[in-house]
Amino acid sequence: MEQTLQATNAWDNIVKTMDQTFLGNSLWQYLAFAGILVLTMVARFFIRYFLDVWVKRLTEKTDWEADDKLLAAFRRPAFFLVWISGLYLALEVLDLPTDPINLPRFLFALFTSLLIVDAAWFVYQSTAILSIYMNKFTAQTESKLDDQLVPIVQKALRIIVIILAFVMIVQNLGYSVSSLLAGLGLGGLAFALAAKDSLSNVFGSVTIFTDRPFQIGDWIKTPSVEGVVEDVGFRSTRIRTFEKTLITIPNYKIANETIENMDARPIRRVSMTIGVTYETNADKMEQLLDTIKEILKNHPLVDQGYHLVYFTNFGESSLDVFIYYFSKSKVWAEYLETRQSVNLEIMRKLEQLGVEFAFPSQTVYLKRESA
Repeated sequence: MEQTLQATNAWDNIVKTMDQTFLGNSLWQYLAFAGILVLTMVARFFIRYFLDVWVKRLTEKTDWEADDKLLAAFRRPAFFLVWISGLYLALEVLDLPTDPINLPRFLFALFTSLLIVDAAWFVYQSTAILSIYMNKFTAQTESKLDDQLVPIVQKALRIIVIILAFVMIVQNLGYSVSSLLAGLGLGGLAFALAAKDSLSNVFGSVTIFTDRPFQIGDWIKTPSVEGVVEDVGFRSTRIRTFEKTLITIPNYKIANETIENMDARPIRRVSMTIGVTYETNADKMEQLLDTIKEILKNHPLVDQGYHLVYFTNFGESSLDVFIYYFSKSKVWAEYLETRQSVNLEIMRKLEQLGVEFAFPSQTVYLKRESA
């Protein structure tokens, strides 16, 4: 009986001690606050184990790439949600002051804003899933330009998510979004005037992506630059010149220029004139023309759609033969190989015919007058 009475007294003392208040809260409330934080850490541990072990095993067994991206997008926001939820519940246990600042209302607004940030974080990272399907779609097209469009669209979507989250947070904190937008109206107009060139570049990039005058890797020529397109962004296009320098051109400028896409041609032209000496008579000239035509007709690297061989001019020091044909390949090295091969065959045939190439020369006639 005496032991029971002592236990009761000890319990009463503990209760009295726990009922004592510090800064407006009892020790029971502080103990509950600490207990909720401990449970929050435990809950985070189990959620982490569940996602990193069980869910990850399921995603690894599937061939669907999107579920891996979805897990990666959900993982960190889920941990953040556990922390903010546990902290909010722990603070709800305490009796927070309402004067001079209403802390409960402030904490609720802060918690709601953090929930918006967490949801926006998840959606922000989930845009990687959309890029998977966009990459699969662009891989089926012949154009390489739409491949460049995928990261740009992803960045644009992420910017939209950030802007929407910002607007929702501002509205949640009690500010009027409409008055905020109205206040930004004049500033936005001034900003638009200052950013006129930037907006022009955006519209120029839209023109490039829709009209597709060139693709990544194409050799283009404009009045201001010539080279290979390496990258097309929202603001500028980067072109690697044949001197290996990198030129960055604003999109509005390149969209308004005349663009000659050298790689868009199916075949590549060869146009040249050779000169033979005036010792070549008409019969030899006819044999020469027929021989060159035969070379072009039978050469495997020469396109057979169109070629010309004609004796065109009596030059100052040569009889000029015009040769015009197309190489089957538009690749620079293969094109040069075709020209070299044709030129060597022409040289051999000229040697066999006994016809010599002419070179610039002058004949001087001296007249001796009789004494």
